[in-house]
Amino acid sequence: MTELQNLLTITDVAKQLKVTPQYARKLIKEEKILATRVGSQWVIKPEDLECYKKQYDVLVEPDDHERLSDDLPEIVALSFFSGAMGLDIGMSNGGIKALLACEFNKYCRMTIEKNEPEMALIGDINHYEADEILRLAKVPQNRKVDVIFGGPPCQAFSTAGARRALNDERGNVFLRYISIVEKIRPTYVVIENVRGLLSAEYPYADIEDKIKGGALCVILDRLKAAGYTISFELYNAANFGAPQIRERVVMIGKLGNEKVAHLSPTHDENGEYGLELWRTLKDAVQDIESKDQHYVEFPEKRLKFYRMLKEGQYWKDLPNEVLEEAMGSKLNLGGGKTGFYRRLRFDRPSPTLVTDPTMPATDLCHPTQDRPLSVEEYARIQEFPDNWTICGPIKEQYRQIGNAVPIKLGEAIAKTILADMHGKKLRQISGFSYSRYKNTSEILWQAEMNKKLEAARKKQIDTCPQECEQLKFD
Repeated sequence: MTELQNLLTITDVAKQLKVTPQYARKLIKEEKILATRVGSQWVIKPEDLECYKKQYDVLVEPDDHERLSDDLPEIVALSFFSGAMGLDIGMSNGGIKALLACEFNKYCRMTIEKNEPEMALIGDINHYEADEILRLAKVPQNRKVDVIFGGPPCQAFSTAGARRALNDERGNVFLRYISIVEKIRPTYVVIENVRGLLSAEYPYADIEDKIKGGALCVILDRLKAAGYTISFELYNAANFGAPQIRERVVMIGKLGNEKVAHLSPTHDENGEYGLELWRTLKDAVQDIESKDQHYVEFPEKRLKFYRMLKEGQYWKDLPNEVLEEAMGSKLNLGGGKTGFYRRLRFDRPSPTLVTDPTMPATDLCHPTQDRPLSVEEYARIQEFPDNWTICGPIKEQYRQIGNAVPIKLGEAIAKTILADMHGKKLRQISGFSYSRYKNTSEILWQAEMNKKLEAARKKQIDTCPQECEQLKFD
C-alpha cells in the first residue's frame, strides 16, 4: 500500500516537470519515462522520473521555498536580484553569506537552486512583503538583519539604454528594493549598479524637467529618510584583483550617522602604492585549454576578417582595401568603435564582459583562436568556481555570467563591511583613481549635483512665464 502511495500520476509528473499532462504522456509513449499501467491510468516511480531528468539533463525551474536549515549564522544577510550569484559568492568569500536569494529569471533560479539548494529562494520582489521574506529566510522576530545586498536591474540606468530611470518598470523595482530595506531596516544596505546611475535623468524636488543625476537624488533621499548614511564610488573591478576592466557603482548605507569607508584596493594598473599589478586575461584562462569549452560561433562573413587580425588588434588594423566591406555604414560613424572586430590581449585584463560576446560593437574574440570567448573563459574572468554550474542554454549562460558582479569586487565589499562592524577601517589611499572618471564619490558627486540643481533652478526661473516673475517679487 505504501509503495502505491508513493507512485506518481501523469498529473504529478507534469507538475514536477512544469509541462502539460499531454506532454508527460508523450514522454511515456516515447519510453523516455518508464511507467506502468494500473487500471485506467499510468503510474510512475519517483526514481524513474529522477532517472529521466538525469539522462536527458532536464532543467526544471524551482518553486519558491524557505531556507532548509534552522541554524542561524553570526551575520544575517539577504540577497536580492541575485542572478548567477556573482555578488553572493564574493560576499560569502569575504565573510557574509546570504540566507535568502531573490531572483525572477528562471534560468538564474535554476543556477541558484543547483548550487545553493539550502538557501531560501523567492521570485518577483513585488510579490513579497518584508515579513514573508524574513519568515522564508527563517530569521527570528527578535533578530536584526545585518546586511541586505543586491544589484537592482541596471537597464533602466544604462548609458546604452533608453534611460527611463524610475519611470521604467525595472526602475520601479529599484524603488521596491528600497521599500524592502525601509521595512526590514538592516544595519547595512549595499546597492551595486552601472555607471549610468550617477547621471540617470529624472525630475527632482522643485525641478520640473528631467535633470541628470535626478534619479540618484531620489534614491539617496529615500535612504537618508530611512536613517542611512551613504557612501559610494565608481569602482573598477581590476583594482580589486579581478582580471577584468569593469566599472560599477557600489553604494553602502549604514544606519546612523557614521559613514562606511570606501573599498580598499588591492591592485593597481602600474603596481603603484605598494599594490599588486592588475591581473590579466592570461592569468584567468591560461590553464583552461585542456578543459572542454563551449561557445557560440562568429558568422563566417565576420570570421573572414578576424583571420586577418592578430592578438590585440581591431578593425583599424584591417587592410585598407577591406575596411568598407568589413564595417559597412559603421565605418563613418563617430567614436573609436573599439569593440568592432576586437581580438583581446593576454597581457591585459579582459574588457567588460557583455551578455553576448558576438555582438558586432562589443566583440570579445579570443586572442589567438578564431572564436569568441567561451562560457568557461567567461566564468574564469568573473572568477566563478570551476564547480559552479550555470544552467540554461548557452546564450543564457553567457547572459548570466556577463551580468554578474565580479567576485573579487563582492569580496572587497564584504571585507569593508566586516571591518566597519568591528570598528576598523581598511587602508585608504589618498589620490587613488578608482576608475577612469572624475567626481564619482558621494562627496564630489553631490558637489557637482548641487551646481546642476542651482543652474536648473535659475534656468527654470529665467524661462518662467510672466506670472512666475510676479511671484518672485510678491
